[in-house]
Amino acid sequence: MNQIPAVPPTLTAGSNASRLHADFQALRAALSSEIVGQAELVERLLIALLADGHLLVEGAPGLAKTTAIRALASRLDAEFSRVQFTPDLLPADLTGTEIWRPQEGRFEFVPGPIFHPILLADEINRAPAKVQSALLEAMGERQVTVGRHTYALPPLFLVMATQNPIEQEGTFPLPEAQLDRFLMYVRIGYPDEGAETEILRLARERARGALDAAPEPPRRMPLEDVHQARREVLDLHMAPPLERYLVELVLASRQPARYDAALARRIAWGASPRGSIALERCARARAWLAGRDFVTPDDVRAIAADVLRHRVLPSYEALAEGWDGERLVQELLAKVPAP
Repeated sequence: MNQIPAVPPTLTAGSNASRLHADFQALRAALSSEIVGQAELVERLLIALLADGHLLVEGAPGLAKTTAIRALASRLDAEFSRVQFTPDLLPADLTGTEIWRPQEGRFEFVPGPIFHPILLADEINRAPAKVQSALLEAMGERQVTVGRHTYALPPLFLVMATQNPIEQEGTFPLPEAQLDRFLMYVRIGYPDEGAETEILRLARERARGALDAAPEPPRRMPLEDVHQARREVLDLHMAPPLERYLVELVLASRQPARYDAALARRIAWGASPRGSIALERCARARAWLAGRDFVTPDDVRAIAADVLRHRVLPSYEALAEGWDGERLVQELLAKVPAP
């Protein structure tokens, strides 16, 4: 059996890979200095960017969700758009619409905000199902159809959708089959005391800065660098035993009786093949961010909850006992032996 190396080699110094990795580390440091107390959110954003996927973030108001995606967009050579999802939002408000030009005798398509490379879908669960479906179709197929015409979305297309765990009255929860379109479902909590104090200090500095001259805009990373980093992520080595472990985790969510009869009663549906793909891509991206040229079991385990919590569905019996998708994933991690 192939063994996973015990000492992780790093990316070759002086190579293009090393330069790109240094650029991403600088990007990570810049985002962390601006989004205090949410290191996990910053890492997940960068992983989603490297793995070419979309992010669903759940957290209480005021936890820097909007600030995080806006800060990322400000450091990439890409346009940013924010859409506040409300019950009266229409699909055309998101995708765009065709407008009749009488002087020219033709319809002209006016693109909506979904055509921006970085899109924040704020409080996605407040919009009706038609709007949610329009967004999720674009996320999955990377194109928008309006009338008889189909329009391609930008090569770099990252959606961060948010939802609020409070004030659920009047919301439209996302169906589980549509949740599967998101690469990761991240839950964030309140910062600790030290981070809260740092947030106060940073807020004072920003308030003073607003009274002074406009600060110099941050350096923007070229999109070609992002695409090159994605190629390098795909080239990382994953040992066959680790690949089997990753697949076994997903298969265990579909056939939990192989490991535990009680767990089998608690899982109604397991993760789809899209879950296997997402878990592999995210584990690779995490390893690349750490400066390694191969993936470890820790990469898979560290990212498994965010990738699978919305893909492993609890049964009615499990819900009655207080189990949710995250707890089921943690149980799977405990049952399936790592290489």
